[in-house]
Amino acid sequence: MLNNIITMLKDSFGRKFPYIRLSITDVCNFKCGYCLPNGYQKDKSDNRKFLSSEEIEKLAKGLSKLGVSKIRLTGGEPTVRKDLFDIIKILKNKSGIKKTVITTNGYRLDQIAEKLVDSGIDGINISIDSLNRDTFKTITGHDRLPEILKGIEKLQKLNFKNIKINAVLLNGINSTKKDFKEWSNFIKSNEITFRYIELMQTGDSIEYFKRYHISSKIFTDYLNENNWIFQTHGKDSGPSKNYIHPNYKGKFGLIAPYSKDFCESCNRLRITARGDLRLCLFGSTGINIRHLIQRDDQLDELKDLILKQLQFKKESHYLELGETGLTKNLSQTGG
Repeated sequence: MLNNIITMLKDSFGRKFPYIRLSITDVCNFKCGYCLPNGYQKDKSDNRKFLSSEEIEKLAKGLSKLGVSKIRLTGGEPTVRKDLFDIIKILKNKSGIKKTVITTNGYRLDQIAEKLVDSGIDGINISIDSLNRDTFKTITGHDRLPEILKGIEKLQKLNFKNIKINAVLLNGINSTKKDFKEWSNFIKSNEITFRYIELMQTGDSIEYFKRYHISSKIFTDYLNENNWIFQTHGKDSGPSKNYIHPNYKGKFGLIAPYSKDFCESCNRLRITARGDLRLCLFGSTGINIRHLIQRDDQLDELKDLILKQLQFKKESHYLELGETGLTKNLSQTGG
């Protein structure tokens, strides 16, 4: 049996890891140009099933004994899992994990908003690349922006507070001061954090990256010009640099993976939907840990394996050198 002593996950550079991004499927029902422009294609070379809810329960129990306090459910699109709410219930009630959050593309959000709140989920991140309906459809392949915004309204009416919106910054598509101003107007009266994510190169998106990448500095400059104030973040927060303004209810954020100090504050590891531990989104190595989440008496072995693997975590992802590691697309590793 796993003893009750909590061993903090720590790498050779002194970074601690209280935060796990857990993919529960790599299936996605959107066709975003920067991730799956041709839609989801099943990987026929890997016939392993996705982690079951029972395996996820054992995994989470082991992670909680390693000092993990936060798990983010990702995909693909996690809401396509029919047992999503069972998984949330397990994490909230049976795992020892303090905070369970989810990242979603917002598909059917207007229909499942109440169920999400009732599940006890602690936070929801929603991908909305533009507030312009036509632009949204062009990027995602779906004309669903009104439904997603309606879902956000429902969450707010249910007094759900921890709502974040993410958009991938795309040159010439959603990168103008007009776009920034639209989001500024949106969060002025909405207690929501909106974050731009600088476009990242993946194995399958080299040409797309060359065409649409733009430095996140363009958004930083906008924030500075409009008197937004940088805010520090908590120990289990993600990589976003957040900004506040006294005249706004919401916040702005920026995730800039090409900034020179980006990896210094890394506090998260990733586990894929088939049980592979990934030390970095763009790492070149991964190890399967699924065989150690089959029985309760394996959790000591699980703990030891993860601790040993952490010694192989590199100081940086080296994205600026064009290294994309094993990540062919973002849905494959949970984004």
